[in-house]
Amino acid sequence: MNGGSNSREPMTQTLSRKTQPASQELRPPDLRVHCPGRMNFADALALQEQIVAKKRADSSGPDELLLLEHEPVYTIGRTPDRSSLSAKGRTGRGELGSAHLPHPLFSINRGGQATYHGPGQLMGYPIVDLRRCGQDLHKYLRWLERLLIDLLARYDIAAQRRESLTGVWVENRKIASIGVGVRHWITMHGFALNVCGDLSPFDHIVPCGINNVAITSMEKETNKSFTVAEVAPTLEKLVLHRIIDLRVDQSLSAVGAACL
Repeated sequence: MNGGSNSREPMTQTLSRKTQPASQELRPPDLRVHCPGRMNFADALALQEQIVAKKRADSSGPDELLLLEHEPVYTIGRTPDRSSLSAKGRTGRGELGSAHLPHPLFSINRGGQATYHGPGQLMGYPIVDLRRCGQDLHKYLRWLERLLIDLLARYDIAAQRRESLTGVWVENRKIASIGVGVRHWITMHGFALNVCGDLSPFDHIVPCGINNVAITSMEKETNKSFTVAEVAPTLEKLVLHRIIDLRVDQSLSAVGAACL
């Protein structure tokens, strides 16, 4: 998405470790947050794969959260029905249906239909070991939704869930999408929150396979200027506070590499 003059500035790439009380420093961190700035999708996918492989090799390590922006890209989950790649929803099963798209398309190992990612959109990729969370995928999805709803409330945006439609909504307008993949109970992919900028790339697809869905953003809902770099630190603080709600063992700690 193409926002105002500041929306194309990447998040600060310098990561800093937060100072923890001595009692927490004695324990291994439970969650680490990284803000690598703007990345193309292929590089971010490779980074996720690397972290997942590391967690599979060593389950004692902390969970990770990547907060970033992407260059313009479309993605779709592993589904034989690719009709959502057409703005009219008429692409036949098994057809690529991407020749008309103005940006690259990636087929990835998440659930769900087609969506768009680009500048002005805050991407969150939690790499979480659900074995620490009761192996409950439904609980994890609801936790992601609640996290984003509470984040938006901090900006005076009244968001909500909708029955049977995973994601976050402002009335009947979709402001955040959620799509996850799970391997050996370790999550990847995650959520996309529309902060600011150009929403027109969604017009080339049926977003999330929902016909006639209206797509909105924080900027559009409030008529105020936002950037991803402004919103990311607020989300970071919130997730470090709320990660305990997801855990079975709620004695674990959380530290973050600050999004400055």
